[in-house]
Amino acid sequence: MKLIIQIPCLNEAATLAIALAELPRMVPGFDAVEWLVVDDGSSDETCAVATRHGVDHIVRHQVNRGLAEAFMTGIDACIRLGADVIVNTDADNQYCAADIPCLIGPLLAGQAEIVIGARPIEATEHFSWVKKRLQRLGSWAVRVASATEVADAPSGFRAISREAAMRLHVFNGYTYTLETIIQAGQSNMRVISVPVHTNPDLRPSRLVKSIGSYVRRSLLTILRIFVVYRPLAFFCGVGAVFMLAGIAAGLRFLMFYVTGDGGGHVQSVIFSALCIIVGLILATVGLIGDLIATNRKLLERIDVRLQRVERADR
Repeated sequence: MKLIIQIPCLNEAATLAIALAELPRMVPGFDAVEWLVVDDGSSDETCAVATRHGVDHIVRHQVNRGLAEAFMTGIDACIRLGADVIVNTDADNQYCAADIPCLIGPLLAGQAEIVIGARPIEATEHFSWVKKRLQRLGSWAVRVASATEVADAPSGFRAISREAAMRLHVFNGYTYTLETIIQAGQSNMRVISVPVHTNPDLRPSRLVKSIGSYVRRSLLTILRIFVVYRPLAFFCGVGAVFMLAGIAAGLRFLMFYVTGDGGGHVQSVIFSALCIIVGLILATVGLIGDLIATNRKLLERIDVRLQRVERADR
């Protein structure tokens, strides 16, 4: 059994050494523990620091592609390197590396395919009151969207089995945290949370540059995932609203028409027709999206099988 701990990095020379110093080289249940750093186009000495501190594998992006791309680059590299379990953590030493055995435990016990480390949000001093509330709200929204019980959806401290890693595909360039949970839930993977500890803050978050921007991007991420993974329910749900509005406007016109006052309410007929047409168009888009989603699932299964064949050939 091989465990690979991956760390996506962007200009982390100042904190990477601290994070690496805490990582384990031996974990119960594994014959080998390796480290992998994904350098996402850093302009500082991130790679040199990684090399000096004994990182086994370094993957570099020539330009900055974003956190989500760096995460998936690391996942792909870990799969190629034969990892049975992948642990993702941050280069700013936010998460306590001593909790890695606890994070991996449910995977080894066969209780889950993805385990998310749940931070003590309320006890984290450098989180503002607003950020704590937004973290709670965001996690609740992800739980609803994914049908999972993840307590801390934005947490990047997570353990992923090889099978689950082969099925993950991130489309959002901003962050992988929300999308991977919703995707896993929609794909019927077993996702659970375990409580973990955090270390003192070493630097401000680069992902949350402003509360407004974070909220907007997170909402757009959730919306996009619904469109990709549940297009029929999404578009038919929105279309149903337009259909009901059109039917209501049509009934309103009929009421006036029956009482002999229909001539002055022709606008209700026009509004009714427009709403019903829009509703039908959205329902059609939902059906087409559902067919595309079915093809995507088939392609994902083919991709997983190809990865299994590639591993068997090595």
